[in-house]
Amino acid sequence: MGEHKTHKKTVISRFKLSKTPMTKLEKNNMLWIYLFLFPSILVFVSFYLFPIITVVTTSFTTWDGINSPKWVGLSNYSWLFHNEAFIMSMKNLLFWSLLSAIPHVAFGVLIALILFKKPFGGNFVKSVFMIPNIISVAAWAIIYKFIFNNDFGILNRIIRIFNPGFKANWFFESPYAFWAVTLTWLFYGVIVTLIVLNDLNAIPREIGEAAKIDGASGWQVLRNIYLPLCRISIGTSIILAITSRVGMYEAIALTTRGGPGNDTMSLSLILVKLIMDMKYGSANVIGMVMLIIGIAILLLINKLFRMNESVY
Repeated sequence: MGEHKTHKKTVISRFKLSKTPMTKLEKNNMLWIYLFLFPSILVFVSFYLFPIITVVTTSFTTWDGINSPKWVGLSNYSWLFHNEAFIMSMKNLLFWSLLSAIPHVAFGVLIALILFKKPFGGNFVKSVFMIPNIISVAAWAIIYKFIFNNDFGILNRIIRIFNPGFKANWFFESPYAFWAVTLTWLFYGVIVTLIVLNDLNAIPREIGEAAKIDGASGWQVLRNIYLPLCRISIGTSIILAITSRVGMYEAIALTTRGGPGNDTMSLSLILVKLIMDMKYGSANVIGMVMLIIGIAILLLINKLFRMNESVY
């Protein structure tokens, strides 16, 4: 009973201490903190918060970007969800998201694990693996147009060694176009590799060595120690990979332009087309959809990978 009272007094005293007013020095420190935060807050409000509010409000209007917006309620949303190109773009986004989250990220993690072992020629592999990210997306798309060309593309030439009669206009025929666009990014996970490799290098070597001394195999150390300790970097990589697919534009616009039909249509292509047609209200509906998808992905991956919890 006495111990309970003592504990209760301790809790109360701590609560009272926490309610004590700030000293002059603490107030001065808080003033400097807010002063240094002010530029970042100003930039956020000007370039992020205000545009987001504009997107939300004008998505319920017809607006040409010049005249005042006119309220139309849910008409823009009704039009969008009955639009064939939008429905196809959402299906494509679903497939691309799955491909981004599983084989794309897995390949990047695999390369990171190999480089972590510091194999012979590892620095050369790292340099070569960086090349696609040094080249702009636009230039990379043009390169792939030549690689997948039916007449002189290297891919069809290799296939014709085994199948002389093979013909495929990869970017212009269904179902080849979807996979041609996908291959322009699927196996280039250098960002994933760098993020995960940095996390692997931060893990104390003593942990893996202790597990091996206890009899754990290399696979067991990888599965039960390294990968769990890298869950935050892997989760971050998945978020980056999927959101890149949400905003994917150049690779499609410079190859298939969303065709054939709507086989490779994306939200970004619809968004840009609506802007070019000066239909800003309808374009902002696409912006709202992309914003909601991005937030949903962030919340889902945070939950699945427990990214707010410490790994140690």
